[in-house]
Amino acid sequence: MPELRTWLREPVAGIVRRHNEPAVVQTFRSTAAATISYVVALHLIDSPAPPLTAPLTALLVVQVTLFSTLTTSVRRVNSVVVGVLIAIGFSALVGLSWWSLGLIILASLVIGRFVRVDEFVPEVAISAMLVLGVTQVTDTAWDRVLETLIGAVVGLLFNFLFVPPVWVEAAGESIEDLGRRMRRLLLRIGEELTSPTPVERAAARLHEARRLDNDIAEVDAALRQAEDSLRFNPRVKEGLLHRIVLRTGLDTLEICAVVLRVLARTITDLAKERREEDLFTHEVGVALEELLAHVADTLVSFAVLVTTQTSASADAAEERLTGELAAARTSRDKAADLLLQDVQRLPRHWQLHGALLTEIDRILDELDMDHRSRRLMEELDRHTRERREKRPRLSALRDWLWGRTPRRGSPVR
Repeated sequence: MPELRTWLREPVAGIVRRHNEPAVVQTFRSTAAATISYVVALHLIDSPAPPLTAPLTALLVVQVTLFSTLTTSVRRVNSVVVGVLIAIGFSALVGLSWWSLGLIILASLVIGRFVRVDEFVPEVAISAMLVLGVTQVTDTAWDRVLETLIGAVVGLLFNFLFVPPVWVEAAGESIEDLGRRMRRLLLRIGEELTSPTPVERAAARLHEARRLDNDIAEVDAALRQAEDSLRFNPRVKEGLLHRIVLRTGLDTLEICAVVLRVLARTITDLAKERREEDLFTHEVGVALEELLAHVADTLVSFAVLVTTQTSASADAAEERLTGELAAARTSRDKAADLLLQDVQRLPRHWQLHGALLTEIDRILDELDMDHRSRRLMEELDRHTRERREKRPRLSALRDWLWGRTPRRGSPVR
C-alpha cells in the first residue's frame, strides 16, 4: 500500500501543478459537462436506452475557450443531428448488418459534405453508427435528437456559466521563452567571434537558428489559444487590443528570428573563407560580442514589454527597452567604425562584414519603439476598418450605445 500511494502521488501532484494548462482544464470541463448532460437527459427523456448521445454532444460542444465553443457548436450539433436523422431513415428500412453499416457510413460521409459541417464530417458517420447500434426503433431514435439538443444546450450553458480561463499568461510565457532562446543563441554567436571558429561550429549555430522556426510554431499555437480565449470573454474589456499587442509582438520576433538565421549564415560563410585565422581582429571581435550581447538583451526586453499587462510594469519595461536600444545603437556605431578600419586594412570579404552589420541594423529597426507604435496603430485601424465594413450597422449601434465616435486611437504599447 505505501508503494501504491507513492506511485499515485506523483501523477496527482503533476496534475495539480498543471491545473492551469489547457489540456488539464479541458479534461475536467468536458467531464463535468458530459456528466451533467447525461443526468439532465435521464430526467427529461423516458427511454429504455441510456441517453448516451447527450454526453457525446456535450463532449463535442464544450471547448477550451468560449469563442471556439460558439463558433464550432453549431456545426457540431448539425453533424450529430444529421447523423441521427440518417440513422432514423436506415432503422426504418433495414436492420444492422455489415452491408447496412457500410451504407450508413458512406451515406453519412457524402451527406456531411453537403450540410456544411466542415471538419466535423466524420462525426456525422459516428453519430449515425452510435444511434443505429443502440436502437432500431424510429420513435426511440427521435429521442436521440432530443438528447443531442440537451447535450448542446448543457455544453453552451456550461461555458457561459463557467467562463473558460484566459490563456494570455501562458502565451506571454511562451513569447518570453522564445525571446530568451534567441538571446542565448546570440550570446553564443558573440562569444565565438574573438577566436578561430571552425566551420562545423558556425554551421551548428546556423542549425540552431533554423530550429527557431519550430519554436515559433509552438508559440503561435499558444497565441492562437490565447486569442480565442479573449474573444467574447466577459472578463476582458479590451480583447482586441490584447490580441493585436501579442500578435504583432510575435510577428516582430519572427522577423528577428529570420534575420538572426541570415546573420548566422553570414558568419558561417565567413568561417568557410577564414578556416585558418580569426574571423575578426581581437578588437573588432570584442566590439561585436558586446554589440550582440546588447541586441540579445533588447530582444528579451521587447518580449517582456509586449507580454506585460499592468500599466506600471509596462512603463518599466518600456524604459528598460529604450535603454537597451540606446546602448545597442551606441555599441553598433563603435563596431561599425572598427569594421570600417578593418576592411580598409584588409578589404577581403568586405561584403560579409557589411552584411553582418546590416542584419544587426534590421533587428534593431524591428525592435524600435516608434516602429512598433506605427505597426500597432496600423493593425488597430485595419481591424476596426474591416469590422465596420463587414458589420456597419452593428458597429454604429455599438458606438452609439457606448457614447463614442470612431477615432484613430491613443498611443499603445
